[in-house]
Amino acid sequence: MARLPLIAAALLAFGDSVLGALQPCGKAQYDPTQYVCYDNQFLCPIIAGEPLSYCSGACYSKFQYQCVKNVLGVLPGVAAGTSFTLTVSNPTLPINGKFVTAGGLHLSLGGTTSSYCPTQVGSACPAGNITALAAGSYGGGLSMSTMVPGGQQVYLDPNWNLAYTQAHSAYIPSGSTVSGFAAYAGGGLVNLNGNGWGWVGCPPTASGGGGGVWNLVARNSSNAASLNNCTPVNLKVNTLPGGMYAWQYT
Repeated sequence: MARLPLIAAALLAFGDSVLGALQPCGKAQYDPTQYVCYDNQFLCPIIAGEPLSYCSGACYSKFQYQCVKNVLGVLPGVAAGTSFTLTVSNPTLPINGKFVTAGGLHLSLGGTTSSYCPTQVGSACPAGNITALAAGSYGGGLSMSTMVPGGQQVYLDPNWNLAYTQAHSAYIPSGSTVSGFAAYAGGGLVNLNGNGWGWVGCPPTASGGGGGVWNLVARNSSNAASLNNCTPVNLKVNTLPGGMYAWQYT
């Protein structure tokens, strides 16, 4: 999900839209596949399948902001240490509502969670059947919700894929990004790096296989041109009861 600036209500520069039959919004004409009209006078765009909401002259995403008594503000952050899952939100995609899943040391969309627990841990081992992350205490960091000593840190690798460290290892590739994430209670996981261009889902290709699993990438100015086959998505935060949810993810 993009870290959206407050978009002025005067977003009317869309006269060349041809994707849908134009409809009136006050004195303007708009494409309802690209915009929504509020009070017959204010237009807000549809981004990542989300019709942006309207609050006192600004358009905003409910994955990051809230409007209380006509005052726009940021949603509260998920408390440090709280575990949560992520689901894909973009009604235009077949993976809408699918979970973000851990496997192969990176996070994907709509896959199967891959985890491991040593036999000696026995009944103390969590089920490990869902992919859960944990909010960081400072700096916008994230980790996997695991019991393994040393934990597993979440980071953006040099290609802007969302990855996590191997258990018992602190190795992170040079050029990776380890901070700048924000998990909002009742909202989404936002990448605040790269001027907030948001997340995209990239479908599996014939050459790459993938078994229907989509790749999750943080879009920004350095890689946007290579992501034409990908579609913007929001990542919905679903908080969980206390505890760790896997021994380790693999």
